[in-house]
Amino acid sequence: MKIGLLSDTHGHLDEQIFNFLEPCDEVWHAGDIGPLEKAYDPLVKKWTVRAVYGNIDDHKARSILPEIAGWEMEGKSFLMTHIAGKPPRYAKGITELLDRYQPDVLICGHSHILKIMKDPKRNVLFMNPGAAGIHGFHQVRTLVRFDLKDGQLSNLEVLELPRKA
Repeated sequence: MKIGLLSDTHGHLDEQIFNFLEPCDEVWHAGDIGPLEKAYDPLVKKWTVRAVYGNIDDHKARSILPEIAGWEMEGKSFLMTHIAGKPPRYAKGITELLDRYQPDVLICGHSHILKIMKDPKRNVLFMNPGAAGIHGFHQVRTLVRFDLKDGQLSNLEVLELPRKA
């Protein structure tokens, strides 16, 4: 299964993003989607989408999307929320969530900074795809895709795009 992972679109999707996501079976969005009709609805027309709302998302997004999502797939457990900090300095409440759910992979957004690393203390893979949108302080837009099969994540690819679409 091929997974596309993005965050912080802030209402912006463009052709380069769709082209990168094209081979994906599912797309996961780690919050700050923006207006649903601009950055969520187009995704769900083409892919199965797992998403959480972020701090800029409005009441409409919050009424249909969770703040925290957890699931198991292909022998791995995942936990996704928008604001999580980063290892070893997690945001308030995240260590309690990690203790409760004990995921193999923690996915978040918010920082607009691409960071994928293993937290050896908690034995969890931390994944923040950075920001795919054009709004924010980041200079490069990023998103990732990877293969998930038999409990293994492989073939991680990063797409870097100029901030201006």
